[in-house]
Amino acid sequence: MKKIPEVTFRRSRDPRRLPIPCISAILVLLAVHAWNLARAQNSVPSLTRRFVDVTRSSGIDFHLTAGGPEKEYIFESLEGGVAVFDYDRDGWEDILFVNGTTMQWGDSAQAPLARLYHNRHDGTFEDVTTSSGIAVRGWCFGAAVADYDNDGFDDLFITCLGRNYLYRNLGNGKFMDVTDRAGVRGGGFSTSAAFGDYDNDGRLDLVVARYVDVDPKAPPAFGSGPFCTYRGIPVYCGPRGLPGERDLLYHNNGDGTFTELGQKLGIDPKRDYGLGVVWTDFDNDGRLDLYISNDSTPSLLYHNITPPGGPAHFEEVGVEAGVAYSAEGHLQAGMGVDSGDYDGDGFFDLVKTNFSDDAPNLYHNNRDGIFTDLTFEAGIGNLSRTTTGLGVLFVDLENRGLLDIVVANGHMNPQVDSQPMGIHYAEPNFLFRNLGNGKFAEVGKEAGFIGIAVNRGLALIDYDNDGFTDLIFTRLDAPPLLLHNIAAKPGKPNHWLMLDLQGTRSNRDGYGARVKVTQGSKEQLREVRCNSSYASASDPRPHFGFGPSDRAVDVEIRWPSGAIDTIKNVAVDQLIHVIEGSTQKQP
Repeated sequence: MKKIPEVTFRRSRDPRRLPIPCISAILVLLAVHAWNLARAQNSVPSLTRRFVDVTRSSGIDFHLTAGGPEKEYIFESLEGGVAVFDYDRDGWEDILFVNGTTMQWGDSAQAPLARLYHNRHDGTFEDVTTSSGIAVRGWCFGAAVADYDNDGFDDLFITCLGRNYLYRNLGNGKFMDVTDRAGVRGGGFSTSAAFGDYDNDGRLDLVVARYVDVDPKAPPAFGSGPFCTYRGIPVYCGPRGLPGERDLLYHNNGDGTFTELGQKLGIDPKRDYGLGVVWTDFDNDGRLDLYISNDSTPSLLYHNITPPGGPAHFEEVGVEAGVAYSAEGHLQAGMGVDSGDYDGDGFFDLVKTNFSDDAPNLYHNNRDGIFTDLTFEAGIGNLSRTTTGLGVLFVDLENRGLLDIVVANGHMNPQVDSQPMGIHYAEPNFLFRNLGNGKFAEVGKEAGFIGIAVNRGLALIDYDNDGFTDLIFTRLDAPPLLLHNIAAKPGKPNHWLMLDLQGTRSNRDGYGARVKVTQGSKEQLREVRCNSSYASASDPRPHFGFGPSDRAVDVEIRWPSGAIDTIKNVAVDQLIHVIEGSTQKQP
C-alpha cells in the first residue's frame, strides 16, 4: 500500500513557522483524506442508534474514587479497571469494579472498596461485595481474571500501588485472599495484568505491567520540576523524571503458587513505564507472544520461542517488528492495547492507544513477523490527535462479521481546561466502524456514544446473553457507563454465534485457543482471551457475527495443547459449550 507522505503525520508546536508549500501540502492532503473518508462512509448503509445507557436501571451504584479533583499526583489519574466474568458459573456474566482512594484515606477502613455485582438474569445486578469476601482498598488500578488452579471457577487478580491481590474463587459465591501463599504480592506501581499459558503446560501464567517508582506518602510536589508541566501548565510529575519499575512474569507452578521469572527471562530490563498488556500469538506458531504498551518509552513485543517441552524463552523484537514506535519512529505514550484480525487474513493485528498530541496505532500484521502502522491509511488517526485514549478493544458490535474498534478517551490532567489549546479533560468515546476495505469511520455519536467524561477502563459484556455485545466504560470521579446494545436496525437483527470453552489438556479457560468459524466461503478467526484493553478483563466467550445469513457454520478449535476439535453444521443464534476433546482430531 502506498504510504501517505510523511508530512501528514507531523505536528508542529507553531504551525506558523512552516513553509507555505508545506502548509499547502497539508491542506490538500487533509482535504483528500476527508473526501475519501466521506466516500467510504457513504459506501455502506448508515448506522442506526445501537446503544442506550442502562447503568442506573441495571442497579449498578458505583462511584470511582480517584484522588482529588486536581490530580496533583500521578497515581490519582490512572484508576479504572473493570473485570467481566461469570464467577458463579451460572451462565451469566458478572462485573467487578476496581476502586481507588484519596490522599486522606489511603488504604484505611475509610477508603472505598472494589465492588462485585452479580448478574440477576433479568437485566439487573446486585452488589454482593460484602458476602463475596473481596475486601480491596487503596490505590488500585486494574483487574485480571482466570481459573489459575483449573478448578472450574474463575479467580481474580487486582493490581495496586504497594501490593497486588489474588482472590481464589471458592465456588460458593465466596473468595479467599491467597496472595501471599501464591507468591504474587509484587509491590510497586502495578497497572495492567493478564493471564496466559506461555509454555502450554495447561496452567495459566501471569504478567503484570508496572509503571513508576513513587511513594504515595511522599510523592514529588505538583508542578515542581521540568517533568511536571504540560504545554507550560503545571501538572503532576511523571512519568518522565521518575524511575521506572520492571514488569513481572509469574510462572504457574501447578500447586497454587507462582514463581517470578521476569528478570531471568529478560522481561523489561530497562524498567520501562508499563501500562497495557496482551497475550497473542502473532506468528501463528501455537505459542503465545506478549505485547506491552509503554508510556514515553518504546513498547515491547516478546516473541515466544519456547521449544516444546523445553525451558521458556523470549526474544524482544518490538523494534524489528515495527511495533515499538510510531510510523515515523517517534516515542509514544502508549496506554491500552488489544489484538484482533480486523481484515480477516488469518493473522492478528494490534491496536494501541496513546496520549494526546499523538494518534493511536493500528499495527497491521504482514504475516512475515513485521507490522505496518496503518493508522492514517485506515482513517483513525487525525480524529484522535487531540484525545487521550486508554481502554481499547476490537469487537463486532453489529454482528456483521467485521471487527470494529472502540476507544475510551479521557485526558490525564484537568488543568488543560484552563487554557484554550483545543484539548479537554473530559472527552467523548470513539467507535470506529469497520468498513470492510481496510478503513474505518468514526460513528460513536450516531451509535449512541453521547456525552463526555474522563474515561479509563473498557470491557465487553453480553450481560443479557442476546448475542449482541454490550460495553462497559469506567470514568474517573463518576459512575461507570453500561451501554446496552439494542440491536436496532430495520428488519431482523444480524445473526451470531458464541462459544464457551472448557479445556481439559489445555488450561480450563481455553485462553490462547484459536476458534475459526466458516460460513460458506467466509472464515472468521478469534483468539480466546479475557485480559487486554487498559487494566480490564472482558467477556471471554468468542463471538462471531454473520450479518443477515442464517446458514449453519463449521467450527474449528485449535487448543493450546495442540488438539483440534471440529464441529460441523452448527446452527447460528446460540451459545454453545465445547469441552476439549469432545470432537477431537489430532493434528
